[in-house]
Amino acid sequence: MRQAALVYNPESGGSRKRRRELESALAVLTGAGVKAELVLAESRAQAAEEIRRVIAAGCDTIFACGGDGTIHNVLQVLANSPVALAILPMGTANALAHDLGFPLNVTAAAKAALTAQPRRVALGRIAYRDLRGNPGTRYFTVAAGMGVDAHLFYKLHSGAKQRMGIAAYYAKAWKMWFSYPMTWFVADYDEIGAEAKRVEVTELMVVRISNFGGVVQELVPGASLERDDVRLVLCRTASRLAYLAYVTRGVLRQGWNVPGIVLADCRKVSCRYREGSGGEQGRRNVYVEADGELLGTLPAEITVVPDALTVLAPS
Repeated sequence: MRQAALVYNPESGGSRKRRRELESALAVLTGAGVKAELVLAESRAQAAEEIRRVIAAGCDTIFACGGDGTIHNVLQVLANSPVALAILPMGTANALAHDLGFPLNVTAAAKAALTAQPRRVALGRIAYRDLRGNPGTRYFTVAAGMGVDAHLFYKLHSGAKQRMGIAAYYAKAWKMWFSYPMTWFVADYDEIGAEAKRVEVTELMVVRISNFGGVVQELVPGASLERDDVRLVLCRTASRLAYLAYVTRGVLRQGWNVPGIVLADCRKVSCRYREGSGGEQGRRNVYVEADGELLGTLPAEITVVPDALTVLAPS
């Protein structure tokens, strides 16, 4: 690491305390001989513009200062480039930071980055329809989901956590989950080592990391950034009890088989609405998210891009 930029959104909450933490991290890097600067960006477009500017000026490392949503925005620019991604965890879940082993203290994370090892990893890539019906694509590192989880992101947009507080946010999400009308859709996937399959599901998750941190650390056994494929969670049930059992399985670190929920490995999965679901005007939307960011709706396709991102991982 010779030249680094710390990308931060000052509107993301706790700005005075966050600024002090960032200045401390900046001092750690410059004290180690790294040419570093703090880059403030109040929107996704501004962040992309600033990242391209510092890369053109010779920056070899970009620190995403925030949570998984901030990382998600940064990697849209870094994907398929040699520039490394580092993390200063300042978000709510910090799932990727947990998985890579970064300390959750900002200053300690900056110190860890100085001796971190670069790893070249694959990225997930998702094609979807945005909320206006236009085609879009995004890269993701942690996970992507279609169905129940994305519907909650649609109802509880990104600013809700800051306004409501995390406890109230999750309480509202819990209440909404019980009222969500389970909506069936079709998934086609080529399972590794098996024939292509077509199933109907109410939820599909594609997971790329092994450790989410927090209460549910291992959501999907076998998922890993080291792999050039993805782990699928296929919910072939409308039972809320099955969903709860699967989450409880992760909390208790148990290897239960939950009826109606299937795990699989693949490099490509496509999802679409069921035929006869009411047409464009009559059907209920199935939403799509990636790394906790609401993207749009079905139809959607997920593929894997090998050798797509350099990440710094603490030794």
